[in-house]
Amino acid sequence: MFLTRISINHPVFATMMMVMILVLGLFSYGRLGVDHYPETDLPVVVVATTYTGASPESVESEISRPIEAALNTIGGIDTITSESYEGRSIVVVQFEVDVDSQDAAQEVRDRVARLETKFPDGVATPQVTRYKPEGQAILSVAVSSTSRTLPEITTLATRVINNRLSVISGVGQVSLIGSSERQVLVVVDPDRLGAYGLAVSTVIEAIRGENQDRAAGTLISGINQRIVTVEGRIANTSGFNRIIVAQRNGYPVYLSEVATILDTGAEVTSLANYQGQTTLGLHIVKVQGANTVEVASAVRREVSALNAELTKDNVQLTITRDNSRPIASQVSQVQRTLVEGGVLSVLIVFIFLNSWRSTVITGLTLPISVIGTFAAIYALGFTLNIMTLMALSLSIGILIDDAIVVRENITRHLQMGKDPVRAALDGTNEIGLAVLSTTLCIVAVFLPVAFMGGLIGRFFLQFGVTVAVAVVISLFVSFTLDPMLSSVWCDPQSQKTAKRGFFGQLIERFDQWFEGLASRYRSVIYFTFDYRKTTIAIVLGMFVVSLLLVPRIGTEFLPPPDQGEVSISLEANEGASLDYMAAKVGQIERALREFNYVSSTYSTINSGEMRGFNKALVAVQLVHSSQRRLKTAETLGPIRRRLSRIAGLEISVGQRSEVVGSIKPLQLSILGDGDEELRRISDHITSVLAAIPGATEIESSIEKLRPTLAVRVRREAASDLGVSIATIGDTLRSLVAGDAISVWNSPDGETHDVVVRLPAAGRENAAQLRNLPIATARMDDNGKPIMVLLDQVADVVESTAPAQITRKDLSRDIRISSNIEGRTLGDVVADLKAAMTKMDIPVGFRISFGGDAENLTESTAYALQSLAMAVIFIYIILASQFGSFIQPIAIIMTMPLSLMGVLLGLLFTGSTLNMFSMIGIMMLMGLVTKNAILLVDYSNLGVREGKSLRQSLADAGAVRLRPIVMTTLAMIFGMLPTALGLGEGGAQRAPMAHAIIGGLISSTLLSLVFVPVVLTYLDAFAGRVRRWVPSPTGSNASAQHDGSDKTKTPACALTSQDQLGTTIM
Repeated sequence: MFLTRISINHPVFATMMMVMILVLGLFSYGRLGVDHYPETDLPVVVVATTYTGASPESVESEISRPIEAALNTIGGIDTITSESYEGRSIVVVQFEVDVDSQDAAQEVRDRVARLETKFPDGVATPQVTRYKPEGQAILSVAVSSTSRTLPEITTLATRVINNRLSVISGVGQVSLIGSSERQVLVVVDPDRLGAYGLAVSTVIEAIRGENQDRAAGTLISGINQRIVTVEGRIANTSGFNRIIVAQRNGYPVYLSEVATILDTGAEVTSLANYQGQTTLGLHIVKVQGANTVEVASAVRREVSALNAELTKDNVQLTITRDNSRPIASQVSQVQRTLVEGGVLSVLIVFIFLNSWRSTVITGLTLPISVIGTFAAIYALGFTLNIMTLMALSLSIGILIDDAIVVRENITRHLQMGKDPVRAALDGTNEIGLAVLSTTLCIVAVFLPVAFMGGLIGRFFLQFGVTVAVAVVISLFVSFTLDPMLSSVWCDPQSQKTAKRGFFGQLIERFDQWFEGLASRYRSVIYFTFDYRKTTIAIVLGMFVVSLLLVPRIGTEFLPPPDQGEVSISLEANEGASLDYMAAKVGQIERALREFNYVSSTYSTINSGEMRGFNKALVAVQLVHSSQRRLKTAETLGPIRRRLSRIAGLEISVGQRSEVVGSIKPLQLSILGDGDEELRRISDHITSVLAAIPGATEIESSIEKLRPTLAVRVRREAASDLGVSIATIGDTLRSLVAGDAISVWNSPDGETHDVVVRLPAAGRENAAQLRNLPIATARMDDNGKPIMVLLDQVADVVESTAPAQITRKDLSRDIRISSNIEGRTLGDVVADLKAAMTKMDIPVGFRISFGGDAENLTESTAYALQSLAMAVIFIYIILASQFGSFIQPIAIIMTMPLSLMGVLLGLLFTGSTLNMFSMIGIMMLMGLVTKNAILLVDYSNLGVREGKSLRQSLADAGAVRLRPIVMTTLAMIFGMLPTALGLGEGGAQRAPMAHAIIGGLISSTLLSLVFVPVVLTYLDAFAGRVRRWVPSPTGSNASAQHDGSDKTKTPACALTSQDQLGTTIM
């Protein structure tokens, strides 16, 4: 090969090429970002619209539906979902993964902008934003103090802590949970307002008018000018008491006479608890593309500095959650398995070659290939994440394969008595085409993996490309550095007559035993030739029987990670207050402290995805895996059973999915229009699901009705008294919800809201609401507005309404979700689908799965498509190498043999068929062809020398057994550290190695006897067909060859002019 010839003739040039690869790789490694999973630009656009005071039904009909209809005509949309709450609409548009998210967002903005003029009055401008998976907090910090109040802590966090953390490179946003901003609260007295005949709007207008500066223009005198300002800003909170609200009987009515002015904190609308203590939570989000580990490290350093500075103020910052810790831990673990796998692979090489020089020559391929791959990773914009590092760790045995085969063949030629240069050239040239084919087969497998569709394709893109790049570099090194070193570095240990030490003699005895094994293997091949049908029947029977193991193994989307964190979502009845939820969270935290493997708890109410006073999320940090016997997934059952004894809550215990973000893996949607029918279907599916073993914590969104107080205006009475609906709504909103009506500039230069509101004790029940005074349009004899009670113009009645209305793909959507315990997701979904086939689903209604169940179905389909494409590519490569349409069939027929080992490996290790094990199966498709390629390639060489097919196959088996076993063992031992699943996250990655190791063992053992037998049948088949295919000279091919004569060239191995007739088949 020309690369080998150039390298041998110019050894310095070959060395410098390797140095260049190493230098580029090392420099690139230092610039690579570190993350858990590959960054994904998910084309998801969110349209958020506020419609203050509107019910969920009104929001759905007047906001959500028109937006859905307008956006549905955009091309490339996957799904449209909407959630209509009281006063708010959220429409989420998910595009196909190949759509650019920026273009999608701009298209949505354009469509929504055309709708704004058609919205009712009072609808705010819709906010269109792109969803960013990086929006999840990488760090959570709790700020606490034993002497400062919550408003004081909030002020300190806003002015100092937030600013210090926000300027850190890579930090995108710092959000506060459980804060209470300082504000000026005007607590109005409704009785005094009524006595003075004052409406709330009068008080509001008075505050707005008095608490402001007015520009009056500029005075110009010669060369000087002065700005004239009417100063009305109130300097301190006591100044609000002197605001004149109105005149009554010639006397001013001051604000202090109808209201109390408080300099206080805003009412708390969310809570954060750490270790059972109320704190102020800070959630820190990184910018897109930033290095998660580096950003988190910088934040930790700044938190330490802040702690040192704020100690004197009795303020402490505690990191409650650090999502970079499992990332750094798992990345470090994968790096360690990479090194361990490399050492084990090199050890296998030493045992078989019995020479430290040959081991060094072969082993140099590993660091060069791995380090060189870092340069490609950096150039392609990838990061060091679980997928890229796992690709390298699983490829360790593969990367050394080419070097093993090349070096072993060169050693064999040295033992023939050739000089090192000739042995290097002849050995590489003889095996070069086979090595090239095996490498191209691996690349052919992983290129389709790299371009799998769907979300899962984005994750495995970097995995596939990394493997492909690494094996191509290893091929280059095997054709350049290895032959060059073999030609210039004399290795006396490669000779059988070399003197050896104690360990060398032991290995030599092993080598002698292996030569005897190769000789016995030759006899086995001849034996199978005499019992070809029996051999094929046994192999096929084993394959069919192994397929029966699939139901026992089970399927799931991703195996649960052991990251040491449990997520617990809590939901109380609709209408529950923040105080009630805080008490329930306290019960949960106390129960969790009963488990000795719980390290800490961090709880938030009404924040993030758990919006609502009745919703909370508890993040439970477990002690390190070395300090507990149970894996994270194994702790879920005991925690679930203990928390089930706490009444008044719907509790879901699980691990958050790192891909889809949901806690519950099983989710499905019932789509259609018609509440009664939706409820019937939902009740039926819920009852069916409850009867399926393994389904637990089942929840249906149709059950969520919240209690409301409906103010129903009596229009005739209101009209007679001159009270409009707008007046009632404005009055109630100001008194009950509270309006920020102005801004106060404090002496320290900060600005704070001025809020008008009823006292907390005056807004507790419906009776208080009925007695609120409403100003009418009529005046009394003194010119005061006549005041009436709300009860005189409206009825306040108890009612219920949906907490939210969800829609999907233009239909009402009822969502059912469930956790899985004791069974795999695939088994539960299969049972549910079997039960659903017996259900009566009316026309116009449909059921679709979501969450991990949907991802499992979608990713399996994409994996099968990629597998089919890989098989086609492999056939094209093999047919091109061997110049035959027939021989590749024998090689491809070895692929299913690996499935026996895959299924047995997964069964014995307790793993499942999931995305990692499926990718392992695809990886096998490229690996298992290696053995057959080596056999067929050497057999063809023997045929060209005049041997019969059976003799050439037997010789090929004896000669190629050593490199086949060497490369197989190197791959197995290279993946062994990953298969052990040690360390955090190791159990999640292990199924891929389990599948590959099991498949390698079965395919190696079976292909050694199966391939020679199949080739004899294919040769006979080709011989019969050739009678019907004209030869290049126009004569019948059968006249040139008798397929039954074993001393002549077999039909399936013909070359040059004899090959036309054969290659057609």
